[in-house]
Amino acid sequence: MAVTTRTEIDVDTATGLLADARQVLSPNCDDRPNGCQPDLIIIHGISLPPGEFGGPYIDQFFTNCLAQDEHEYFSEIVGLRVSAHLVIRRDGELVQYVSVHRRAWHAGESCFERRHACNDYSVGIELEGVDDEHYEDTQYSKLAALVAALLKAYPSLSSQRIVGHSDVSSGRKTDPGPAFDWEHFGRLLHQRT
Repeated sequence: MAVTTRTEIDVDTATGLLADARQVLSPNCDDRPNGCQPDLIIIHGISLPPGEFGGPYIDQFFTNCLAQDEHEYFSEIVGLRVSAHLVIRRDGELVQYVSVHRRAWHAGESCFERRHACNDYSVGIELEGVDDEHYEDTQYSKLAALVAALLKAYPSLSSQRIVGHSDVSSGRKTDPGPAFDWEHFGRLLHQRT
């Protein structure tokens, strides 16, 4: 069933939650350092199992409920404690795991412009996908609407500070990969801001 993409996404700046997102709150988060506001958006790619889409596994992974016997790959990741603020599924569904006010555990060892620990000051957005397979049009539309809403709600964020996971974890991570069309996303975002 396709999810309709609305023009606007509502961000509750008091809670950091999005009314338009399915809420699956993850325990894999904590408070940002005192006085630290999000000023970077990091785009990721995720699929579980690798190369497969749909199913409950992303929710299970980010809530520490992934059963390692469901797939051979899961035994490699079952003990990891990770999350993202938001995920955009292949059909455009928006899922929130962590309030924007809190620190999600998405970037791992990372550095941007000589500033380490990107989780402290970033918003992590996962797109359901893989590095070498085109993302869906509905994902780009939802991502542009989401980022526009975040930019409006949080003045500390900027359209000039949106990067891929590979940009902050070079040599360790490759997502969202060469299949992610940065120019297309930029055009869609420009239309909304």
